[in-house]
Amino acid sequence: MNSATVRNLLVRGMLAGLAAGVLALVVAYLLGEPNVDKAISFEDAHAHEHEMEVVSRSLQSTAGLATGVLVYGVSFGGIAALAYCFALGRVGRFGPRATALLLSGCALLAVYVVPFLKYPANPPSVGDPDTIGKRTTLYFLMMLLSVLLAVAATLLGKRLQPRLGTWWATVLAVAAFAVAVGLAYQFLPAVNEVPKDFPATLLWRFRLSALAIQTVLWGAFGLLFGELAERQLNPRPAKAATARPTVPAAH
Repeated sequence: MNSATVRNLLVRGMLAGLAAGVLALVVAYLLGEPNVDKAISFEDAHAHEHEMEVVSRSLQSTAGLATGVLVYGVSFGGIAALAYCFALGRVGRFGPRATALLLSGCALLAVYVVPFLKYPANPPSVGDPDTIGKRTTLYFLMMLLSVLLAVAATLLGKRLQPRLGTWWATVLAVAAFAVAVGLAYQFLPAVNEVPKDFPATLLWRFRLSALAIQTVLWGAFGLLFGELAERQLNPRPAKAATARPTVPAAH
């Protein structure tokens, strides 16, 4: 794949990430923000001292939310496009669309779902402010381990494929990934700082909305980028103009 093709796919990946970010923004605004407002109300009702807001809540839930989601979509869209350039043709006999969907699904699993199951997202008022640095470090460590283990599992499957066939090589690679992730879950410290009186239903809805946002983001990216990559890599031949026979004028 030459540099011009990589550059074009990178631009298309960022555009697809932007479009997917718009869809994720709608989901975040409709599903996520109401739960955030309820969590903030819970925090205000139980706080002994009320701190002055540096940024208003209305600005956070509109411009701040849009900026964060769209920048996230564009950034990860570009990174995913570069990973796509490397993966295309190396992970099986998949076309551009199928490879994009496979890559986005693996990215959703490795980058978000696996770390989420160990350190799930929490709304405001959940978590000790003094441990935010430790919690952030643990989360990104779990994310890094998940990505590295996913890459290692893919390489393992490729090595086993000539001897075991595609099916059993894939099964063993997935099993090895699951065992390695389970060991990481076991050895990394747990974080449980949810207040005892925090509504369990609200916590559950917040975490489901966070998962829904990421699912929409990566699912939309896979579909959109797959279509753009298909048009870039397999352009449709121009239809030849069919000449109509000339009919002689009647006298």
